[in-house]
Amino acid sequence: MKEWRRGTPLADATEVFAGQPEDVLVYGSHDPTPGFTRDFVHRHVDFFSGERYLRTDGGLVRIDVPDDAEIDVHREWLLVRLRSAWTVGPVTYPAGALLAARFDDFLAGRRELTVLFEPDPHTSLSYHAWTRNHLILHTLSDVKSRLEVLTPGEHGWDRAPLPGVPEFGHTDVDDTDPDHSDEYLLTSSGYTEPAALHYGHVGGETETLKQQPAFFDADDITVRQLFATSADGTRVPYFVVGPADTASPADTAGPADVAGPTGAARPTLLTGYGGFEVSLTPGYSGVIGRGWLARGGTYVVANIRGGGEYGPDWHNSTLKASRHKVYEDFAAVAADLVDRGITRPERLGIEGGSNGGLLMGVMLTRYPELFGAIVSQVPLLDMKRHHRLLAGASWMAEYGDPDEESDWAYLRPYSPYHNVRPGQPYPPVLLATSTRDDRVHPGHARKMVARLSGYGYDVHYYENIEGGHAAAADNEQRAFKWALALDFLWTRLSG
Repeated sequence: MKEWRRGTPLADATEVFAGQPEDVLVYGSHDPTPGFTRDFVHRHVDFFSGERYLRTDGGLVRIDVPDDAEIDVHREWLLVRLRSAWTVGPVTYPAGALLAARFDDFLAGRRELTVLFEPDPHTSLSYHAWTRNHLILHTLSDVKSRLEVLTPGEHGWDRAPLPGVPEFGHTDVDDTDPDHSDEYLLTSSGYTEPAALHYGHVGGETETLKQQPAFFDADDITVRQLFATSADGTRVPYFVVGPADTASPADTAGPADVAGPTGAARPTLLTGYGGFEVSLTPGYSGVIGRGWLARGGTYVVANIRGGGEYGPDWHNSTLKASRHKVYEDFAAVAADLVDRGITRPERLGIEGGSNGGLLMGVMLTRYPELFGAIVSQVPLLDMKRHHRLLAGASWMAEYGDPDEESDWAYLRPYSPYHNVRPGQPYPPVLLATSTRDDRVHPGHARKMVARLSGYGYDVHYYENIEGGHAAAADNEQRAFKWALALDFLWTRLSG
């Protein structure tokens, strides 16, 4: 990192900081807030941890927080969001907590920290956003959005709910103006509600400015949240979106055929991700609506561990040697759908991409009897070589280092490419990737198709020559890719 002044030779730029070759990322940031102008240096030694520095006239001053914590400096305030527990003096703050301190006092060594948020078994912090005088917290309560306004004052931080958040939708703080006003913009959507843009002012009412058009008829479609029990007893939430005559959530047990032919015979599409603390929250999809729900299908989203739906512990509990919990969670949701009479294995298809494509590969090789068809897009499948292909080295904090014998010992049992066997009840599978994927190498999908084909399995393959990790360069290509995937699933699940 260098500081360069326009109009001068680049060679004369002053070095500010130099990262190490094994670092994942190094960058600088500038805060232009009047009266609080600051420069920062950020160094990520792996995907989840690193160091933060304040640049001063005397050099770089490290901000003394845990390496895996996230920080935000706004005017006089320092916010620290914890990914693991932090003990300060006699107090231990839990993972997922958000703490506040006066920044200058913290740099001077004082550790007077105020807890702005502390997680519980149902609620986690997604993010925060500043306005001029307030702090808006976005939390998830059993994967449902909650917005709260915190206001610093002479006697601490006051808090109040931000109104207008739907029960089964998802609402995000789209924008604020933290230097000048307490206005905010929100976006909201749900599985059956098109995205809408809202304007508000802290302390006032929220008004809808604009809403996207609907792309499918949702009048007879219901949204419900259910819970499955994973192998270790963990409750795993999932959303069921589909026609109202799908089996009732009150029918919590029993074989699929007791629910009658309508719900259990309906093609059901289950998706998940389970990695990198990414939360799958409710949202509108014209593609799923037109391509699946409008045809009479049921759509299911599994909020399995590995994501961030319940805070950092929901993710941290699946790192490296504990990765098997991700796959056990997804299999538990699939089995629960059958037990409740929502579908049957031969009517249950699954789809996922990237890390979700790895999830699909594990389902194919470990739990093939649960599914009628599988789509794996831009997938990660060869866990022996993932760190040597494109961006894979940066994911070792998530999966592990296969060059280490101890890590390969737990990677090998689930690596899809290494667990393809002849004579198994594998359902039909479609693998799709892109020649130009610069994140997950297309070699993962190519090799998997070759191995499956060599054993005579029903495998189909599509490789787009454009599009990067999205596997589509424009809306036309994206539409084709999704039509291919959804038609593949519908044909095989409804036959």
